[in-house]
Amino acid sequence: MKKLRIYLDTSVINFLFADDAPEFKRITADFFSNYINKYEVFVSEVVIFEINKTQDENKKKKLLAVIETYPVSILETRENDKINKLAEMYLVEKIIPKEKREDALHLAISTIYEFDILLSWNFKHLANIKKQILINALNEREGYLKKLNLLSPLEVEFED
Repeated sequence: MKKLRIYLDTSVINFLFADDAPEFKRITADFFSNYINKYEVFVSEVVIFEINKTQDENKKKKLLAVIETYPVSILETRENDKINKLAEMYLVEKIIPKEKREDALHLAISTIYEFDILLSWNFKHLANIKKQILINALNEREGYLKKLNLLSPLEVEFED
């Protein structure tokens, strides 16, 4: 059976170091240690951009090392027009708040590159059923027919 394709947003990598959220940290570490090989996992330049905004240089190095250490591929999207146009639609239609452009870009990349899952700990803007319904409705209207699942690491851990 073909492996599901997962796009990781930056929150998943960040939670490997979230000492203030020990349960999410444990689940994230478990995903990276025991389940990541069951999927084809990707990040984009948007994730690298967000990591590079990290002020703490030591933490920035740790975050970037995750991408190098685990089987995570960097998807080279080169910020194409389709991605920008779709991301802008999510913002204009207020599915994603205007100040969360990177979240809109994560969604657009996941849609255009036909990922099965966008994995995130961001329950407010990404990993929730209401957003999933709104995103898939807009995507379908725009001709992107593959359904995108917006999930947290907890929801993909027990995949056989």
